[in-house]
Amino acid sequence: MEAWYTVVRFFENGGTFMYPIVLVMALGCSITIERFVTLSLVAKRNKSAWDKLEPIIKAGQFEQARDLASKDDSPVGQLLSAGLARQGAVRRREDVERAMEESLMAILPRLEKRTHYLATFANMSTLAGLLGTIIGLIDAFTAVSNAELADKAELLSASISIGMNCTAFGLMVAIPLVLVHSLLQTKTTELVDGLEMVSVKFLNSITTRATYVRAAPRGAELPAAGMAPDALPSRA
Repeated sequence: MEAWYTVVRFFENGGTFMYPIVLVMALGCSITIERFVTLSLVAKRNKSAWDKLEPIIKAGQFEQARDLASKDDSPVGQLLSAGLARQGAVRRREDVERAMEESLMAILPRLEKRTHYLATFANMSTLAGLLGTIIGLIDAFTAVSNAELADKAELLSASISIGMNCTAFGLMVAIPLVLVHSLLQTKTTELVDGLEMVSVKFLNSITTRATYVRAAPRGAELPAAGMAPDALPSRA
């Protein structure tokens, strides 16, 4: 209970600008929770989608993979759906890669959505704390100028102590927001790197499969797409 009273006194002594900082803290916490939950769910759905589609793609069953990817709304499903749709219509790897890059450009803003606000909120919290302190010091010096000479030193030291509460609170809000912003950026980067890895694996699979199709004797059974190119059967 004593700790609670200490927090209340600290807040009351910070001045009016403590309220905007509290608002910034509440918004930052809301975005942090929403982004962390969203990115965690996206990572889980991506892994589930890739685990289902990878063996099918490596086996060269592109029609089945196309059907599954079109029904999957995860970023991996959307990315592979764009690539598989183009793979069925064109033969060049560059065209399929371009379609997947376009899909990735549409997915990326959804992964980064609202994360950048955390850095802005951290700056706002720090600046609001400094502004509150400066305004508090202005009021303190104004009050001191009208006070008795014997009371000036005591009044000034008390006013400065109160004014610093706003800066301290602003920094206490800003530092966690900066750390959370970095954490969410790292999590987003990992998701993007995973999508790029999926894209490369898919492109390598269809390229290897196309190489087998061209090199295999007519009527020969085609091996899985994941096999190495040096295992190509000879036409001789």
